[in-house]
Amino acid sequence: MNIKSFFKILIFSLSLFITKSSSADDVIVGYRHLADPGTLVYNGRIYLYASNDDDNTAEKNSGYKMKSIVCVSSSDMKNWTDHGVVFEAPRDVTWAGRTWAPAAVARDGKIFLYFGNGGNGIGVATSTSPTGPFKDPIGKKLVQTETPGVLPAPNMWLFDPMTFIDDDGQAYMYFGGNGDNNVRVIKLNKDMISTDGPATSITAPAFFEASWMHKRNGIYYFSYSTNPRAQMRIDYMTSKSPTSGFTYAGIVAAQPPNNNNNNHQGIFEFKGQWYHVYHNRKVAYALGIPTEFKRNLAIEKLNYKADGTIEQVTYTEDGISQVNGLNPYTRVEAETMHTQKGVKTEVCSNGGLNVTNVKNGDWIKIKGVDFGKKGAKKFNISIASTGSNNTIELRLASPTGKVVGQLTVPNTNNAQSWKTVSCKVDGATGLQDLYITIKGSETPAVNMDWWEFSAK
Repeated sequence: MNIKSFFKILIFSLSLFITKSSSADDVIVGYRHLADPGTLVYNGRIYLYASNDDDNTAEKNSGYKMKSIVCVSSSDMKNWTDHGVVFEAPRDVTWAGRTWAPAAVARDGKIFLYFGNGGNGIGVATSTSPTGPFKDPIGKKLVQTETPGVLPAPNMWLFDPMTFIDDDGQAYMYFGGNGDNNVRVIKLNKDMISTDGPATSITAPAFFEASWMHKRNGIYYFSYSTNPRAQMRIDYMTSKSPTSGFTYAGIVAAQPPNNNNNNHQGIFEFKGQWYHVYHNRKVAYALGIPTEFKRNLAIEKLNYKADGTIEQVTYTEDGISQVNGLNPYTRVEAETMHTQKGVKTEVCSNGGLNVTNVKNGDWIKIKGVDFGKKGAKKFNISIASTGSNNTIELRLASPTGKVVGQLTVPNTNNAQSWKTVSCKVDGATGLQDLYITIKGSETPAVNMDWWEFSAK
């Protein structure tokens, strides 16, 4: 992410186009436009915090206007739950007008969310839950141009914060942009909402934005987006210290396909595997809308060589393995899915989000549902509808696959009046891709809040 409109540096083949319903890891949550991912591994889930490009208009040259942060999460790396907007300016932070490029960290039972007020200072928000609500605890910028050590820096972009807690408990924030000498790192106090001493400088070749720090086997890896002259790659440096002594080490990842513009990454370890999460513009390309300000999240594996150097990321369309099957015998939010056709989410009267706008021919795919050897016997779903001629079909393997359950959607008289409806299930055993499909002739069709299978 940056402040200025970039000139195009590379035109990629449109042969990599996808449809909105494609099954691929280079599109996470394809019905939203999200960017600049920050990561948090917490209680067995990976949470991604993203700039909300839905705040940007679709017109060309609309500008970056992101004023809210969206969170999505997964426990299996294939099915992602949409938690919606968890922080917004000025609703939750009166002094800021933007909430760019968030990064999160957990400490002492709290989640700390850092963001850029455009390129003009860095704020912090806190919550006791990774899905918020987040609130501003200090009522002002945490880091600003007046913070000792930030200046002098020519044309400094004061944004893209990334906070890292070292093994000894010391927290560091990395930030800055637009110049090789414009990387800054500053210590944070244990309260995570105040700084300790001045910022110090790190020099990174072709540094542009997107500071990121991770540590592996005693090595500190500082990665970042290079500038347009260096193709907006993600490069990295290594050191034995979190604040100094860095040497250039190579390329983490080339400019992504279907991106052609700014680049931003998060690096994290989850259940024994390292990952590289980033954004591209594949959804906007597929929709045929201007792509500059409409990005989407994507993810790939990150691997290391024996000497600790990073193997350059290979971009794929479906390169991530599911790390465990999804348990269908507990409540699953309807906004949990691998991919979909035609659905959106909205704020639910019961709390959280619900799936909305599901109509004839639309579907939700949940990958790798573990029904077990004995299988499921019953399906429960919380639905709302103002129509009276709609049916939910449970299918396996594809939107036209085997039907294992079917129920009629009642008219609840209000799109937020919820009713739990059930049907018998036959033939859902083992590990299966589940499709929740809609048949009907009435719109608006069906809203869905949650679902659950039963083995009885």
